[in-house]
Amino acid sequence: MARVQQKQAGKNGSQLVADNRKARHDFFIEESLEAGLALLGTEVKSLRDHRINLRDSYARIKDGQAFLHGVHIGAFAPAGQFSHKETRPRKLLMHRREINRLWGRVRERGYSLVPLKIYFKDGRAKVEIALAKGKKLYDKRESIARKANRREIERIFKGRNR
Repeated sequence: MARVQQKQAGKNGSQLVADNRKARHDFFIEESLEAGLALLGTEVKSLRDHRINLRDSYARIKDGQAFLHGVHIGAFAPAGQFSHKETRPRKLLMHRREINRLWGRVRERGYSLVPLKIYFKDGRAKVEIALAKGKKLYDKRESIARKANRREIERIFKGRNR
């Protein structure tokens, strides 16, 4: 399950709902941009309860519109049978120029569109979409080794400062 954090409203009025840490492990992030989400009322209520999973989710552009696939937003129990479908594709609200630019990059250079995090900004649900290129297995091993070395160095310095 994606790492879920609860955060107080910051200076810019944003509140983090979910963070996709697996995306940073599996992809090289080239650039990221913010997009709005077209949601149903029960989906917004579930987001506010942090009932969301971003793992294995992706964005796709079809017929000049961007959609978010594979995002699991848990059912809102008080809605009963009138609750939303949990894994339906959700429309991303972006400018046409942004969609066309992303479509060109994804089609030509083999990039993927991956959601990094979902948050509320001034009361509206937003998603941070990244233009990413997949890592190979040796890249992942290299990242893990680099992280382990950094932790080891920090541990040594912490022990020396006592």
